[in-house]
Amino acid sequence: MMAALLLRRDKKSTAAHLKSDLNRTDNSSGVRQLQELLDSVLNPEKPAADTEALDWCKCLIAGGEGFEEFCKTVRSYDNATLCGLVWTANFVAYRCRTCGISPCMSLCAECFNNGDHTGHDFNMFRSQAGGACDCGDSNVMRETGFCRRHRLRTGENVPSVPRDLILMSEMVLPRFIICIIQYLRDGYTEPDTSTERDLQKVLQQLEPQISFLEELTKMGGAMRTVLTKILTNQQTFKDLSMGQEENVFAKKNYENYLSALKNSGLVSVEQKAQTGAAEPTRGSETGEDQDGGQSIGQRKRVKLSSTTKDPSIMDSLKHKCFLEELLFWTIKYEFPQKMVTFLLNMLPDQDYKITFTKTFVQHYAFIMKTLMKSQESDTMSNRIVHISVQLFSNEDLARHVTEECQLLDIMVTVLLYMMESCLIKSELQDEENSRHVVVNCSEALLKNNTYWPLVSDFINILSHQSVAKKFLEDHSLLMLWMSFVSFFQGMNLNKRELSEHVEFESQTYYAAFAAELEACAQPMWGLLTHCKVKETQEYTKTVVRYCLETLQIWFDAIGFVDELAPNQVTFHLPLHRYYAMFLSKAVKCQGIDLESLLPDQEMLMRIMVHPLQIQASLSEIHSNMWVRNGLQIKGQAMTYVQSHFCNSMIDPDIFLLQVCASRLDPDYFISSVFERFKVVDLLTMASVHQNTVLDGEQERPMLEGALTFLVILSSLRIHLGMADDEILRAEMVSQLCMNDRTHSSLLDLIPENPNPKSGIVPGSCSFEEMLSVVADFKAPVFELGGSMQQGMYTPKAEVWEKEFDPIMVILRTVYRRDVQSAMDRYSAFLKQSGMHTTGNPWPPYKERTPLHPCYKGLDRLLHCKTLHIVIFTLLYKIWLDHSNMSEHVLCMVLYLIELGLDNQVEEDKEDEVRPSHCHDSWFPGTNLLSNLHHVINYVRVRVPETAPEVKREREPPASTSAEASNFGQAQVFSLVAERRRKFQEIINRSSTEASQAVRPKSSSTRWVPPGTPPQLVTEILEIHESMLSLLIKLHQKLSAKQNSLSATWLEDMDANPNRHVHGDGITAIERILTKAATRSHQSKRSIQEICGKVFPPVAPKKNSPTAKKTMDKEERRQRARERQQKLLAEFASRQKSFMETAMDVESPDTEAAMDLGASEVKESEVLYDCVICGQSGPSTEDRPTGLVVLLQASSVLGHRCKSDEAKKLPTTDEERIYPADTCGAAHDVRLALMQSFFKDSSCLQSVSIGWDGGVYVQTCGHTLHIDCHKSYMESLRNDQGMQGFSVDKGEFTCPLCRQFANSVLPCRPGRSTEVVSWHMSTNKKTSVLVKEVEDLQEQLGLFPVSTTSNLSKEMELVIKDIKNTTQRKYMDYGKNPGSPDNDFLFMYSVARTNLELELVHRGGNLCSGGASGAAKRSCLNQLFHVLAMHMRLYSIDSAYNPWTRLTQVAPSRDEMNSRVCLDDERPEVPMLFRDCPSLLIIFVLTMPQPLRKEHFICLVRTLYNLQYTQALAALSAKFSPEERQAWKPPPPPPTQFSLFFYMINCPFNTICALLLCFLPQLSTSVWSPQSIEYSLQQFCLPYLRLSCLLQHHLYGDNLSGCPEEEEFSGLAGCLGLLDPAPQPSNPMYSASCLDWTVSAFDLMSQWCSEVTGLADTQAEKSMTLLVQDLQWASPHLLHLPDNYNTIFQYYHKKACTACKKVPKDPALCLICGTFVCLKGLCCKQQGICECVWHSQHCGAATGIFLLINASVVIIIRGHRFCLWGSVYLDAHGEEDRDLRRGKPLFLCVERYRVLEQQWVSHTFDHINKRWGPHYNGL
Repeated sequence: MMAALLLRRDKKSTAAHLKSDLNRTDNSSGVRQLQELLDSVLNPEKPAADTEALDWCKCLIAGGEGFEEFCKTVRSYDNATLCGLVWTANFVAYRCRTCGISPCMSLCAECFNNGDHTGHDFNMFRSQAGGACDCGDSNVMRETGFCRRHRLRTGENVPSVPRDLILMSEMVLPRFIICIIQYLRDGYTEPDTSTERDLQKVLQQLEPQISFLEELTKMGGAMRTVLTKILTNQQTFKDLSMGQEENVFAKKNYENYLSALKNSGLVSVEQKAQTGAAEPTRGSETGEDQDGGQSIGQRKRVKLSSTTKDPSIMDSLKHKCFLEELLFWTIKYEFPQKMVTFLLNMLPDQDYKITFTKTFVQHYAFIMKTLMKSQESDTMSNRIVHISVQLFSNEDLARHVTEECQLLDIMVTVLLYMMESCLIKSELQDEENSRHVVVNCSEALLKNNTYWPLVSDFINILSHQSVAKKFLEDHSLLMLWMSFVSFFQGMNLNKRELSEHVEFESQTYYAAFAAELEACAQPMWGLLTHCKVKETQEYTKTVVRYCLETLQIWFDAIGFVDELAPNQVTFHLPLHRYYAMFLSKAVKCQGIDLESLLPDQEMLMRIMVHPLQIQASLSEIHSNMWVRNGLQIKGQAMTYVQSHFCNSMIDPDIFLLQVCASRLDPDYFISSVFERFKVVDLLTMASVHQNTVLDGEQERPMLEGALTFLVILSSLRIHLGMADDEILRAEMVSQLCMNDRTHSSLLDLIPENPNPKSGIVPGSCSFEEMLSVVADFKAPVFELGGSMQQGMYTPKAEVWEKEFDPIMVILRTVYRRDVQSAMDRYSAFLKQSGMHTTGNPWPPYKERTPLHPCYKGLDRLLHCKTLHIVIFTLLYKIWLDHSNMSEHVLCMVLYLIELGLDNQVEEDKEDEVRPSHCHDSWFPGTNLLSNLHHVINYVRVRVPETAPEVKREREPPASTSAEASNFGQAQVFSLVAERRRKFQEIINRSSTEASQAVRPKSSSTRWVPPGTPPQLVTEILEIHESMLSLLIKLHQKLSAKQNSLSATWLEDMDANPNRHVHGDGITAIERILTKAATRSHQSKRSIQEICGKVFPPVAPKKNSPTAKKTMDKEERRQRARERQQKLLAEFASRQKSFMETAMDVESPDTEAAMDLGASEVKESEVLYDCVICGQSGPSTEDRPTGLVVLLQASSVLGHRCKSDEAKKLPTTDEERIYPADTCGAAHDVRLALMQSFFKDSSCLQSVSIGWDGGVYVQTCGHTLHIDCHKSYMESLRNDQGMQGFSVDKGEFTCPLCRQFANSVLPCRPGRSTEVVSWHMSTNKKTSVLVKEVEDLQEQLGLFPVSTTSNLSKEMELVIKDIKNTTQRKYMDYGKNPGSPDNDFLFMYSVARTNLELELVHRGGNLCSGGASGAAKRSCLNQLFHVLAMHMRLYSIDSAYNPWTRLTQVAPSRDEMNSRVCLDDERPEVPMLFRDCPSLLIIFVLTMPQPLRKEHFICLVRTLYNLQYTQALAALSAKFSPEERQAWKPPPPPPTQFSLFFYMINCPFNTICALLLCFLPQLSTSVWSPQSIEYSLQQFCLPYLRLSCLLQHHLYGDNLSGCPEEEEFSGLAGCLGLLDPAPQPSNPMYSASCLDWTVSAFDLMSQWCSEVTGLADTQAEKSMTLLVQDLQWASPHLLHLPDNYNTIFQYYHKKACTACKKVPKDPALCLICGTFVCLKGLCCKQQGICECVWHSQHCGAATGIFLLINASVVIIIRGHRFCLWGSVYLDAHGEEDRDLRRGKPLFLCVERYRVLEQQWVSHTFDHINKRWGPHYNGL
């Protein structure tokens, strides 16, 4: 009842009344009233969308005040010392590594900008999953990095909040929250129920309520405390959660909640715990179960129970407070963003943080289950990590929940549970009986990285030392973890396809690599960081012990004894790698003795097999043996060595093999390697052999692979004694040697040592230091081809000289071509520095860091007989040119010998005692140094009967007894037998019973090739060589000299020990011989002896013809190669010379024009070369030739301003850009003003258009027949592969120089004799010429324009092209569109635009003179011809012919007036308002062609008179009244200035007087005669420049350069307005160029009267037409700020002016500063997106846009666009496209200049190569 009353009352007064009730000491009635009211208001049965309840809550909480005021008041009590701002995906935040303690630390922009991070290692980033600001949290970042507000901790001094202010909140909010929970319970349906499940709908309805909660959290610390109390209070929850007994709805609601709990499988976990507890042993593991899947489940369940020490983990989902249930529903509804933000916004409250973290951990298993089922797992993953990273980055908190809530147990258990869902039986090794299970990489869980949030959290908590120690101390956990890792051991098995190509190439391999890296390797690196000191020895020993145990279990499970199953490889051996990395750490950092961590020999042999198999498979893959498995297998081989994976994959593998090699018998190891690489059969002295496993072409690469592997194995020191700095240096050098690198790619390519997730490169300070030591920085440059170089680092000279390590390069190259690239760069360096100039150098040999004492055994590899026999055999085979030997083989063999010489082994005494074995007859001992000079006489080989070695007559050689005995000893050498024997021996030694279990499988593992091979027979070869003698013979062979080494060369060597470092094979052999000689006298004697003999290399007696054949073949190949090189060089030089001549051709007409002097009169026709058919000939009417041209619309001229300063880009709200002062705008205003007063047709001849959207014509200078061009276009149309341009729009590339073009400009046919007179200057008087010009104009109609010839048809087509180039609006300026006047104006403006643009390209004046680059390729002459042809169709109405008004004084005034009145139309435009350059072009184009030069000069002079008068008029309009008075008659004393005017019969002051009489004053300034003269010259200069340029193009006159101050006189002289030799002493006067044919005074008066005769109203406005500004500065793009951040911060959040939204991809026009939405559908007009639309309006289809979020510039040109690059670079001269690295960027002035230059010169199309269509979508 009460509630109903209250509801009717006004909300505010009710709230105030209740508040006062509640503040009394006895507040029970108030409480009752409030509860009743809330029961009625917050009724969950009402629809959630009803906002009435929300309004009530707001009023009640505010207690009668306005809600806004209430918020303000509460905020004033904000005691928070943390920022805690929460953001969602795509928010721009900052990370400072200098200030961060946790690698996940991040700051909002405000806190970052208010903190001091100068000189820090910070970057800006776009948040992927969302995050929160850590400012003020000293657990996560150092206090020095806090912003001002949080450093001063202003929150601590805030008074505590008054009780009555928050009283209402404490009463109302619990009811509000339970109401939300009830809505959530009610709305939830299980996914499997038949009803339509629409969780989003429920959430949308609740949006206002959750937003309200979020609003409350933003009120600061006081309100958060209230919320925390409510959310965590268990009593309130108990009271409200179930609802009162009588409320049916509440009961149903609660049941709904319970069933949701039950369905979440949370109860079944409890049952699991009970069933599992029965058998805690690991026994079930061994019990074989037929159903693999079932046993897996059982087995894991057992483990699961054994870890749950505390069963409370399982029943913890009985929710005890609001917070727990809210989180439960957040998970159920798959983490709605608003809820996540609300829960995170509360985190600055410390109590809340702890409770929430515990709640989160309790729900952890449930979260991951939900994630696995979710359809939107990506979004959900991000939201989960958004929360967890805030909780687990804090070490205290992580430790707390680890201890209290068993966080580690939960995580590992959940990880296991997750992976169990996708296990399959492993097919590795023994497929039938295998008991091993691996994850299935094609499951969504792995493919989509669904496990990522979990693993990421795990890595995050392991980064805290206290947590990691707990993990390492908990043995059951470690054991669990190892079984988790073993799921990945052997996954993604590859089986080699031998017959068919694989049908379907699975791409699962990347999922497998990612899984091993993230789920196994990253946690491993995390753990390793805590095992760095002696105190942590125990941890390492434990891990190693468990690794070995798990490996043993694995070997048993897959049934592996000693032989691998053939044709299988897996790249995933995480157990091996764990073992290897912990071994390495133990020896390197903890000083543990290696022996104590190693298993017995037999286990070592097993451990070695799989990593060795991977190395051999890499070679097989590169030898194309796996080609039938498709490209993905190459992908695997490349990923395995790629920089992000190598330190977790190939490096541990190689290290493990090094450990095995150092501990196992070297002969066994070496023979295993050659057997694994399948090249055993190749290692025979015989010239022919049978290989049962390899094809012929695979033998060489496999042999190279095996030898290279041995070199890497014995020389790599990454884990065997190199310090971290040395490793970094070696990595850096190897990457820089392959290619010059940018700073960021170098950072990316160098494997981060531990824990790459940290984002902190280990010792990143030393990264920069190291870089500066080994590399030089090359600043970014812009290459002519248009490709923009970034700042690059290149190795210093001494690095090439001393540190280049080809072995490291081979290890680190993903692509084989990089090895070649490194070698090419190395040889280029040697040539340049003169160290080695002839032939190709060999990879240099590099001395190694000494081995760590633990690994000394590795050197025994180099000193074992097996290797020496292989080396001897190979040297022998190379010397005899046996098949499949190569330079690389020799290089590696020599490398091994040299490594052996450099790494001597202390002689082992027991070696002598061992019983002799089958091949001991080869060498006496194991030491390489002594074996080098040991001579081997006979070798017994097994060869096919057909081999050349087989003797036909079986007689034993007649020999002395000694030889015979030797001969009997010649043994066959079999690597396989050797390996078997060793293996057997080791096993027997280790235990006799084991040996019975081992079945030697030798018979089964030999593959018998199809078809029976020829019978093998044994033969004995006579050798009589030692390794030294073979080396010396090879030296002779390589140097192609008989006695390349004289007997005394060793003595000469000692003199110069250093010359051996760089060079080819000859140098390498000399270096080895020198080393051998210096280290052993015996060797020295042998060498001298052998050299002394000097014998020609004789082939051995049984040389095979095949060897000879291969030799010839090689030679033939070499010769062919040389021939090809020669041809190519010749071709290149031809092409070069052709290009040079082609490029230097001046415009053909002008050249011809210059040749025709007045003296030699001869008929000549200009000849053109057609670049398509190659014929040369004149252009004719029937078969015209044309110039390849590009027509483009341009607004560059229109964007010029008065000032030479570029406009600034606004970066604050106060700054603006005003476009009104541009040239285009000024001309538009002028034309509009004219059209409002004068006759339209006359207006359209008094100005030029084309400042905006004018058509610019440019050519590459090449010509072609127009018919050839048509067929060329046809062929392009048929070839659909054309990229980048549209053939349908007439676009093509010049067939010769490939420059972009879109039209062909016909050349006029050859010239006849009139040409000559056309140039001759006559001395006719001006008056005569004026008359002639007038007559010529009359004749215009008489010149026939043939419309039938091909030429004129083509010309019409070009005119059409020109018109189509620009938009309609840039052509229609007349009042009636489409009138001839319009057309006329457009045509002559095209000529004007091209002349003006050439002036701009020449720098705005003609001072530089000469034919600039533009003139070389100028097509103005042809253009004029085409335009003239077209314009002859229009005739000028003689009554209005401007010529008469220029040269004749009209009849008296009255007649004029009457004439005007007769036509009631508007008057003509007065002469003083007309544009002189436009008139000049009109005259030139409309008069008969060709125009004589004298007539042209006459035109120029006559128009100069007008221009000069306009200059005076404009000047006088600026005079002040006093100055006017001074200049009026009576004349002042005759100064030199005025005298001068008297001379030219028109005193200046008279003119002035005349002009001053009627021209009103426009401005005030003080004028001296000098300043007047200067102004007049400046006013006339643009006209003179244009005339001069026109004369240059029409008549080929040279432009003579002059200093800027003399430009006026220079141009006047050039145009013949002045005598060419003016007196130097007198200053130049502009008036002296005047040349009147009639009385100047009359003519001027007449011109003035045209103006004064206008009606008064018009006079005022039209006066402004007089004072036109003809001088424009050169065009500029906007001036940009130095730091990109300035632009980014202002624009990336700025709302678009059109749609008022913040664009997803904002962009800026760099020409005018307009802010536009790139690709935004919001601002589309007529189907065109805003950028394209703007480019059409601002730049006549050329747009230059800076993309704010990507820092790059894109160019839009017509229908195409391209990515130009960035003008902002970081400190290392690199672009940061898409701001991925987020480093500070600075303006690169050079690049910006280049961009502006390309814009002004219209060369975007030529310089930028990568264009694509934009379909109006930008």
